[in-house]
Amino acid sequence: QVQLVESGGGLVQAGGSLTLSCVASGRTFSIAGMGWFRQAPGKEREFVAFIKWSTGSTYYADSVKGRFTISRDNAKNTVYLQTSSLKPEDTAVYYCAGSQTYYSRNNYPTGLREYDYWGQGTQVTVSS
Repeated sequence: QVQLVESGGGLVQAGGSLTLSCVASGRTFSIAGMGWFRQAPGKEREFVAFIKWSTGSTYYADSVKGRFTISRDNAKNTVYLQTSSLKPEDTAVYYCAGSQTYYSRNNYPTGLREYDYWGQGTQVTVSS
């Protein structure tokens, strides 16, 4: 099993930035890639970003492209989500997720069912 713990959420004004962290523990060698999702009140959980653990290749949802950056530190088993130019509509609980599946080039998991492990989430609130 793999355990994922997110941190770094908080309250920020529109236009501001936050860096979220997700630390993985346990059978981390089984992880092929890590993703970030978010869920706003009354809405479905949606894909935000993904990074392949071995190559560092990344993929983003259109809504965050150019504003968010996903990165990883293999030595620390940690994945980060740097957010900037935050908008009120970015307000949500942000979850990190781990996938055991290796995807070929230009293929990235964006669906909930493509992930095997989930963290408990961290709240990000953007005030206008």
